[in-house]
Amino acid sequence: MQAFLKGTSISSKPPLTKDHRAVAATAGSSGENKKARPVPWVEKYRPKSVDEVAFQDEVVAVLKKSLEGADLPNLLFYGPPGTGKTSTILAAARELFGPELFRSRVLELNASDERGIQVVREKVKNFAQLTVSGSRSDGKPCPPFKIVILDEADSMTSAAQAALRRTMEKESKTTRFCLICNYVSRIIEPLTSRCSKFRFKPLSDKIQQQRLLDIAEKENVKISNEIIASLVKVSEGDLRKAITFLQSATRLTGGKEITEKVITDIAGDLIDEGHAATQLVNQLHDVVVENDVLSDKQKSIITEKLAEVDKCLADGADEHLQLISLCATVMQQLTQNC
Repeated sequence: MQAFLKGTSISSKPPLTKDHRAVAATAGSSGENKKARPVPWVEKYRPKSVDEVAFQDEVVAVLKKSLEGADLPNLLFYGPPGTGKTSTILAAARELFGPELFRSRVLELNASDERGIQVVREKVKNFAQLTVSGSRSDGKPCPPFKIVILDEADSMTSAAQAALRRTMEKESKTTRFCLICNYVSRIIEPLTSRCSKFRFKPLSDKIQQQRLLDIAEKENVKISNEIIASLVKVSEGDLRKAITFLQSATRLTGGKEITEKVITDIAGDLIDEGHAATQLVNQLHDVVVENDVLSDKQKSIITEKLAEVDKCLADGADEHLQLISLCATVMQQLTQNC
């Protein structure tokens, strides 16, 4: 009986009202959110506004005009990887539409999506035909169009590019297209003629070093200026690759100072250790060009072979066979000096 009474006294607490439940739920969710999720530094330090984009003055000037109210043309961004092509248009879109309308006004398709003719006819076309509506809550003017971003457009089939041409013409009143690619020669002429073309230059070593130093300072990474310079050299003008190498080196050292050996281990120098053959081709190119022993004729023969091997590797050829062929050409030229 006593146990029963104790049970009733415990359970006789006043029931939780809706307000109490809401407070409890909020407290629980805030406690869960305290633990920050790890984010790749490439995404964490991606430019959030057009002003943060470095070393691409021409395209930044055009986008700033559109942010001030001028119309935005169809755009074609091309250039080496890691120079800020995707980051630039995403930053501009966020400033144009604000966080509320960004998802409904921007369609981004990248290499992980299908980009055959069926996708262009259905997904892209249906999105382009939607009428734009809504206004920004902060009172800033909102442009009367949507943006379709086609990342790595040079991997689209020719049929898909041809189908896109008609969509760009027909939906020009409500939609702007931004094509992003590494090789502008792989985009068909009817598309390039409908876009304002902007070449993204490889970032200078000084700008890359400054950016990496800023990230290292914010993340409390112990690294010297000489190692930052080595990091920039192995990344070959690709800031995205340099930031990824920096994060990998930080995790590898566990908070200790990053050394040159760590950078070399991460970047990789030899295919026998499991590194890509394209890396070896790029590094060998630099060695050949800077070599004082080889004559200009020998350099031209070797670099021509390097270009041929690079093209074959890009088309999916066997790495070892291509490297054997390359080494045979190099050895043939070196024996001429003996």
